[in-house]
Amino acid sequence: MKTNVFGRQFVAVVLGLGMLAGCASTPEEPAADQGSAQAAQAISAAEAAIAKASANDWIWRDTEKFLKEAQDAAANGDTDTAISLANRARNQAELAENQYYLEQAKNMFNEVGAVQGLSASQQNALSEADKAIRNAEGRKAYDLLTPLLAEIRAASIQYDVVRGDSLWAISAKPETYSNPYQWPLILKANRDQIQDADLIHPGQIFDVDRNPSAADVEAAVDHAKNRGAWSVGVNEDRDRRYLGGSLQLQ
Repeated sequence: MKTNVFGRQFVAVVLGLGMLAGCASTPEEPAADQGSAQAAQAISAAEAAIAKASANDWIWRDTEKFLKEAQDAAANGDTDTAISLANRARNQAELAENQYYLEQAKNMFNEVGAVQGLSASQQNALSEADKAIRNAEGRKAYDLLTPLLAEIRAASIQYDVVRGDSLWAISAKPETYSNPYQWPLILKANRDQIQDADLIHPGQIFDVDRNPSAADVEAAVDHAKNRGAWSVGVNEDRDRRYLGGSLQLQ
């Protein structure tokens, strides 16, 4: 009797391959474990978003409540509810953070927009920030305006008074305003050390804001042109009114 050796070998190979395939396969992760992992991920993302909003002290009323409810739901095995609540908390935190930066950007935009003599690059940055604000892109607007505002604020210089100087002469210098009629700006910025607008002394150090607002420049020039008669050693009434009425030269 002949034995079918080839047939037995073929069956053995097939069975062997089947066993190998069975050993190589990985059991699928139970759905419950997948849900728990997704809930934990959603809660972690919400916690991170809330931390960023809280760092600005700008968090909505119910955001942290939603996070706590999500954590409780996850602990009780209700992963769907946990994910839904965690996503809601994260969304609120992200909206709050954007709202914070949007409000900051609006204030910064108003300050920069009041400055005259912006360069072309500064005007472009201001325009881009304006677009971001209109599109409610708070962080983008804030990031555009932060270096721009710092640059403008750094434009303030200090001037060392030398013999023969006057506020009129200092204001006319290229490093200040190149306009003698803007001298009241220097008076206003340094009224704590100027007793008489017509009498300053060598050695005094004056702060000079080289980027005043258009309104401040207009008021200063108007005062300079309409100040009227003056005398050395006298605090003229018009100077006091220019400084705000109740404010006094020291």
